[in-house]
Amino acid sequence: MARQHSKAILFPILLLTLLVSHPVSAATFDLAWTDDFNGPAGSRPDPRKWAHDLGYGNKLWGNNEFQTYTNKPENIQLDGAGNLVITARKEADGKYTSARVKTLGKFSQRYGRFEARIQVPRGPGLLPAFWGMGEKGSWPDNGEIDIMENVGSSPRTVFSNIHGPGYDSGGNRTIATDLSKGFHVYGIEWTPDGIEWFLDGKSYKKVTPKDLPKGKRWVFDDQPIYMLLNVAVGGDWPGKPVDDVLPQQMRVDWVKMWRLKGN
Repeated sequence: MARQHSKAILFPILLLTLLVSHPVSAATFDLAWTDDFNGPAGSRPDPRKWAHDLGYGNKLWGNNEFQTYTNKPENIQLDGAGNLVITARKEADGKYTSARVKTLGKFSQRYGRFEARIQVPRGPGLLPAFWGMGEKGSWPDNGEIDIMENVGSSPRTVFSNIHGPGYDSGGNRTIATDLSKGFHVYGIEWTPDGIEWFLDGKSYKKVTPKDLPKGKRWVFDDQPIYMLLNVAVGGDWPGKPVDDVLPQQMRVDWVKMWRLKGN
């Protein structure tokens, strides 16, 4: 009997030791949505998954941007090698064009892991982005989550921010090489505890409701968000483009969204 009692006591101790030395992830996810951009060269992104934003940047998108977003193949198409390509251009009439697509009306989700494998363009005055917005309401009350932004003046840095009513929270990660030299995986994990940013699978920033200025409301539990991909040209940030570098392309290998289990 004494030996049996010792085993009964020893087992939970061993189990606790294993849990401490091999901690279980606080959040687990199931794949909910993906686009690998497989299709013939010159074809459009899947209309079942993506909608286009169209129009002149300065009037519609804020930030005093220069570009007009189109759905023309010169600005957005699949390359036939498994990538979505968004091209920022200066046209013969002197105007700038680019593209912006979103999953609004196609897919949105509250909480989860959101990732994309992207090769950003390179050049002053370009602002490639992978980001999310609350599907209802107006900015900034609906909440904006910037998963990846990059500017020509900081080619080795990924910028990541949230924007809500009366507050912004910024952060960044700088690596040794120019981000435009290859593909990188940009992502967030968003749970009721907060939002955590990742570059190539490595965490570099987390923001929680406790980090907000006193009296400000955390809006990121209120509703699902949808995803956007775009390349802006000019504006207050990142500044005036340099025409000699255009056209420039952002290549997106895939976008994936995982659902938080139990949500």
